[in-house]
Parts: sequence; structure tokens; C-alpha cells
Amino acid sequence: MADREASLPLRSLVAEARLQLTKAGIDNAAFDARILIAGATGLTPGEIVTKPEFPVGHDQANAVRSLLKRRADGEPVHRILGKREFYGLMLGLNDATLEPRPDTEILIDLVLPKVLEVTGRKGECRILDLGTGTGAIALAILDQVSRTTAIGVDISGEALAMAEENARQHALSGRFQALQSDWFENVTGTFHVIVANPPYIVSAAMDSLQRDVKRFDPHLALDGGADGLAAYRTIAASARPFLCAGGYLAVEIGYNQKTAVIEAFVANGWKETAAARDLSGHDRALLFAG
Repeated sequence: MADREASLPLRSLVAEARLQLTKAGIDNAAFDARILIAGATGLTPGEIVTKPEFPVGHDQANAVRSLLKRRADGEPVHRILGKREFYGLMLGLNDATLEPRPDTEILIDLVLPKVLEVTGRKGECRILDLGTGTGAIALAILDQVSRTTAIGVDISGEALAMAEENARQHALSGRFQALQSDWFENVTGTFHVIVANPPYIVSAAMDSLQRDVKRFDPHLALDGGADGLAAYRTIAASARPFLCAGGYLAVEIGYNQKTAVIEAFVANGWKETAAARDLSGHDRALLFAG
């Protein structure tokens, strides 16, 4: 009886959450409220809508309020939950990793046909994922295409630990290897496909990023140097010895960087073979042949 009296209907908690986030100036307050309540209660976001009278216990309600306070203070929803879905995989996050975002799925869409082509020709496809972070790009490809293996490179040991855990969670550890390296410094061997989502924010623009990005995403994974192109130049100049004959290299780019990135690669003997735009119509990914 005491538990029943201590509970409140889900609709009341939803209304409380929406009001708190709206007052805090959070965009999409209703959506964020549903996601956080779902994360704390074990309900699905859909059930948050369809089960308004579901009784929420005192402890669960307080857990929700704790999450709401963090969101009201500007912490992103997926940082709070410690996970985010990417290309059908739920991936864990930590302080050393970027959140994998929908824009990066454009890179997967661009490179998957080439991975399939290579596996058709060679019977296998070895992939090198530079700046792997959560392992999102490499693991998405491994999940989609059998007969693939990947090495995920990152300078951060903490990021690599997260990538390894994500591989374990999705039963991909047998085909994924984490390697701590400053770009190609510790890389050996050759690969059929090289992929990267490198830092591409201009250093001078870092202070003007959205509050949640500036405060909670690792700056090492964002800051692309004075013109945002430092990592692209390194990759363009250094990748060729690590790419198999007939292989491909694909990179994500900033919305206004297509021409400059192509120029950096062409200057190093690469040939642009394809480009892809995101859902907003911005140039988002480029594919090169060696």
C-alpha cells in the first residue's frame, strides 16, 4: 500500500519534465523528456505516450528528476544516457568519444557498396578506421557486411576502451581490433578500405559551437586546426602506403569543405570518385581511389 501511495501516474511526471525543460530553454523539450523518462524507467519512448496511467515509483521519479536537472544544465540527452544509436547499433559513449551522429551515416552509405565490391572480388575486406572513437564507422560496416575485419585507430586509450566494449556488446570483437596511434604512426599492413571522420572545425570557431557540443564533446575530436583541414592533409599525404591496389578511402567533411578537401587529396595523387550529401543538402562525405 505504501508503494502505491508513493507512486505517481506517468502523465504527471511527463508534464513535470516537459515544463522543467521548457523553462530551461531546451529545444525539443517534449522529445527529450520522453527519452530521459524512458531511460530511467525502462519503458520505451512509445510507452511514455501510450501508458499515461503507468505508476512510477518514488525512486524512479527521483532518478528521472536527476536526469532532467542534468539536461536543464545543458548536458546532451545521449551523454546523460551514456549511449546512442548509430546505423542500427546502440553504442556506448564516454568522455573521450564524440556522439556518433546521423550525418556520419552518410559516410557509411557511401562506402558500403565499395566494401561489398571488394568482398566480392577478394573474398574479404580489411578496413582501417582512423579516429575511431566509439568504433561507430568500423562496427557499422562489420555489422552490415560479413567477411570484413577492421582496425580502429585512435590517439585516446579511453576512446579505444569504449570502442572495444561496443564491439563486445555486438559480438564483433573477433573482427575488430583497437590500436592506439597518432594517425598512421603505429599502423602496419595494408587495407582495402580506409575511412575517417576527422576533426574539421576551424580552431577559431571552437568557442562559438553550440553549448552542448563545446562543453561535452572532446575538443581533440573536433578541432581541425587553423583552417579545419589539418587532419585531411595528414591523411592525404600519409595513407597511400597503407591502401591496397584498387582500394578506396572515404572521409566525412564539414558542410563547406568539399572543394578544399578534394584539392588536398588531388594534390597528393588521389582521384575523387564519389560524393554524398546529408539530409540538409550539405556535402558530407567524399570517396577517393588511390
